[in-house]
Amino acid sequence: MTQEIDFTTLRDAARGVVTRAYAPYSGLSVGAATLSETGHIAVGCNVENVSYGLGVCAEVSMVANAVSAGERKLLAVSVCDGRGRLLTPCGRCRQVLLEFGGPGLLVDTDDGPRRLGELLPEAFGPDDLERGR
Repeated sequence: MTQEIDFTTLRDAARGVVTRAYAPYSGLSVGAATLSETGHIAVGCNVENVSYGLGVCAEVSMVANAVSAGERKLLAVSVCDGRGRLLTPCGRCRQVLLEFGGPGLLVDTDDGPRRLGELLPEAFGPDDLERGR
């Protein structure tokens, strides 16, 4: 399915969910929104934990929500902080996004959309497992 990406709608969805973030330790609330190939928009926010390593990033929460809705192929993602400023996903989140968006996933940045493959070059992905079998 060919889909026009409306990043304004994705940004608005990310800015809407950021208000639900649970970030009492870092103080950094994050919201994320993604568009799937079926046109579904899924959102997520970060959820911290007193045991820091157990916290969940907004992007991971968003992917879990998309998968829970039956989505498997993501086309674009937008991530923002509590002030609505765009954020670029961390390395861990880029790896999670690769699983469901591939290197062609469009990531909203201050400089315009960028492909995930550009932000995560030479990534290890599902195809690498197939080659190793």
